Amino acid sequence: DVEVMTKWPSLPFEDAVADVTGGNVKTQTNDYKLSGTFAIVDQGKALITGYTDDPSRLCKATLPVVVFGDHTRCLKFVDFPFGMGADGVKVLRPRVALDEKFLYHFLRQITLPDGGYDRHFKYLKRERVPLPPLPEQRRIAAILDQAETLRTQRRTALALLDTLTQSIFLDMFGDPANNPKKWPMGKISDLLESASYGTSEKSESVGEFPVLRMNNLTRSGDLNLDNLKYMDLPLKDQDRYLVKAGDVLFNRTNSAELVGKTAMVPISAPTLAYAGYLVRLRVNTENEPLYLTRFLNSDYAKRMLRGMCKSIIGMANINATEIQKMKIALPPVPLQQTFATRIAAIEALKSTHRTALIQLDALFASLQHRAFSGQL
Repeated sequence: DVEVMTKWPSLPFEDAVADVTGGNVKTQTNDYKLSGTFAIVDQGKALITGYTDDPSRLCKATLPVVVFGDHTRCLKFVDFPFGMGADGVKVLRPRVALDEKFLYHFLRQITLPDGGYDRHFKYLKRERVPLPPLPEQRRIAAILDQAETLRTQRRTALALLDTLTQSIFLDMFGDPANNPKKWPMGKISDLLESASYGTSEKSESVGEFPVLRMNNLTRSGDLNLDNLKYMDLPLKDQDRYLVKAGDVLFNRTNSAELVGKTAMVPISAPTLAYAGYLVRLRVNTENEPLYLTRFLNSDYAKRMLRGMCKSIIGMANINATEIQKMKIALPPVPLQQTFATRIAAIEALKSTHRTALIQLDALFASLQHRAFSGQL
């Protein structure tokens, strides 16, 4: 947390902010509609999580408000009519001369303890809220809004590029569900040189090789090299447990929703080991690994994979043999290579956007610190 400059007066949280949650109808998750007249806001990450057509379920608080997730610690600025989700929603409004957007940004920069699914509002109530003059509050809020807009635009661009990748796949190869281009059919094993499991050795905070685990594979089909652990591998195991550029990694064990995450190791990656919950699919020289990667990330493949899952102690599991039996269209290699060239151009754009987003995140954190320490 940042220390508020003494030149600003401040008040205890409960003197500055009112909890106006009470007296409102709460909508149970099972009653959420996919579309409707009024949005539902709950404590989840997404701003809107469902809809209702019942006006009696609208929150009665004067808008705008700040919504706090008591269990999740998520914060949302809401300036439209909404219904409240059933669990853990706290609706907050100023009691004093406090701009709602300034309050929202101030609460966002507070680091609350992570109590798991415990309630966190009790920690928020221990804070003091700064009260600079209203024009200063609005100036600070406007600057932070502008910075947040830039971050949102970058994240949106990255999401659109992910969508473009899958659109190009469908345009060039057709929907794998019905193979409209009538490519010859085969099995994933026809594209492979080998399929092997990762190491079961325990990874540590230090070691010679960084280790890829299931959390390093993203839903969008990329490798995220944050939060890596490490291990030492004897020379005799290095060929078996290290990956190289072009290897396709498949997450064989996870929750049913996340099992089957797939990513290709890019040329830019360092030397990496891979853990036992991953399968390394090494594509043969006659085929293009990016084609296999994007096939496994298609909606069709995800549906097929979920149907193949076996449940082991609450986790979904797919073994390497089952993956290799999966049916796949076998388009001409030159077409696969053209696809890879087009995707490489998109990946370069994504890399540029990611770098810019990292810089914007750092800028936003700096602006937050300066804003609430009276230096902006």
